[in-house]
Amino acid sequence: MWLNLFIICTLGFSAAAVDAIAGGGGLISLPALLLVGVPPHLALGTNKFSASMASLNSSITFARSGKVHLPLVKWQIPFTLIGALLGAWAVLRVSSEFLSKAVLVLILFVGIYTLLHKNLGMENKFKGLDPLHIFVGCLFALALGFYDGFFGPGTGSFLIFSFIALFGFDFVVASANSKVLNFTSNVASLLLFACNGKILLSYGIPMALFMILGSQVGTRLAIKRGAKLVKPIFLVMSLLVAAKLIYQYL
Repeated sequence: MWLNLFIICTLGFSAAAVDAIAGGGGLISLPALLLVGVPPHLALGTNKFSASMASLNSSITFARSGKVHLPLVKWQIPFTLIGALLGAWAVLRVSSEFLSKAVLVLILFVGIYTLLHKNLGMENKFKGLDPLHIFVGCLFALALGFYDGFFGPGTGSFLIFSFIALFGFDFVVASANSKVLNFTSNVASLLLFACNGKILLSYGIPMALFMILGSQVGTRLAIKRGAKLVKPIFLVMSLLVAAKLIYQYL
């Protein structure tokens, strides 16, 4: 029991630190729970619980530092939640096979595009909001909320890339904004798992505490080091998500 707690807490801390910087922490935290023998359905729910606590902490820390662009994000939050609820509802009725293939192509595109464009997201080129930008932002919040509720892998990468490509934010602000929306979409899944009793609190609570600590470390590093730290980690985590999807097919 103590060894299992040590494993999930240590890996959970690392996962949350990475996730706070550039997303993709689920590649570490979920396998940690499976490694110590937690059944898959309980591992998913427990991981969602712990990761949600960490992403809430990151969102608050980013917001307090002034890195979250609230004039845009406040419009996107309800659309993200609606999309996530629709995605969670749809996953019970529709096969995710086609979506998983499409995601592999998209996540590879994001990684390769980021690699080739060396100045992408290195400076904040945001020029302000207008009704059209708010409308587009709400649409992609709805779509990515649905995707997170329906399938999930790569949501953080898609959110960060969207904030950079559509609005011109740098990697730090994009990561901060995406963390707020990612937490919002997590709420829908978390409620679903909780209502069905799929959260193992004996592991979830200690893991959540260490993931909150990890998210503090990762968030503060992102704020302090800026885009020079966030971009390479974002690139690595995006390509790791793609590698995971390829492995699942093989």
